[in-house]
Amino acid sequence: MGIGGTEPRRTHSTPPTPYAGPEALGPMKLGTRGSPLALVQARAVAARLGTLGVDVEIVPIRTEGDRRVDASLAAIGGKGLFVREIEEALREGLIDGAVHSLKDLPAELPAGLTLAAFAEREDPRDVLVSRSGASFEDLPVGAVVGTSSPRRRALALALRPDLVVEPIRGNVETRVRKLEGGPWDAVILAAAGLSRLGLKPQHAQPLDPTVFVPAVGQGIVAVEVRAADRTTRAWIDRIDDGPTRVCALAERAYLGRLGASCNTPMAAHAVLDGACLRMTAFVGSEDGRQVLRGAESGAPQESEALGRRLAETLLAQGAAAVTALRV
Repeated sequence: MGIGGTEPRRTHSTPPTPYAGPEALGPMKLGTRGSPLALVQARAVAARLGTLGVDVEIVPIRTEGDRRVDASLAAIGGKGLFVREIEEALREGLIDGAVHSLKDLPAELPAGLTLAAFAEREDPRDVLVSRSGASFEDLPVGAVVGTSSPRRRALALALRPDLVVEPIRGNVETRVRKLEGGPWDAVILAAAGLSRLGLKPQHAQPLDPTVFVPAVGQGIVAVEVRAADRTTRAWIDRIDDGPTRVCALAERAYLGRLGASCNTPMAAHAVLDGACLRMTAFVGSEDGRQVLRGAESGAPQESEALGRRLAETLLAQGAAAVTALRV
């Protein structure tokens, strides 16, 4: 079994039609956050299932992370706050599946839950959106950059220690809107979120993923189910994207071996190129003064071993001391 209860892709016989899970009478209930981006992602999953003849009901669930929009994520427990209530509803049988941005999920899932599908990955890169149109390299000295991600903060300061990086919360549209009238000269966002919402800010420039390494799972939507619910798992498995699964397993194995939290400035990005899986990774201090980078490549079938091996490489270089990891 893989990191966080994730199993390798399974092969099932054709599931029955219509959907009728052991706890479900009627449509398959998929829980998700209620943000515009989360709802778009859930609808995309529902549409895929719909082509298979599955009737889906989307159930928005408000999480603690959504309620405490003015608090620092690091101060209140990290991104796990965006999934806890949804996972509780799943474990209690109130929903049949949960649709998540994979980067929001901790390495270890609650007992009894597993990741049944990874949808085809969107653009995994980060994007700099500036008011002036300046590139990251051309931002003026002392420019204020908005992000609440410890990873983005560390990477930005490692590359440009002259910048001022300030926290900014809110959904994607809110952060783009805040840039127009706030104190920030630029914000750093995920390309996948902008794309899925159909947003095209005037001055948006993708950042090189080999330098500005994306978060583990960035651009991937995952569907979580109860491990014992074989009927739901059989249906969800049919929308799993094999190449995306390979990359997701490698990245999450890296995350799991580091024992990192969502508050840790770290990243890993895997790319499947034919028969070769390539992976780059980053660990740093939040102020960007200490940075460790690594890269590995291997066969797709050893994706999890590759991820753990890359983590071991960085741990041997002192990653635990850099980020105060518990390993």
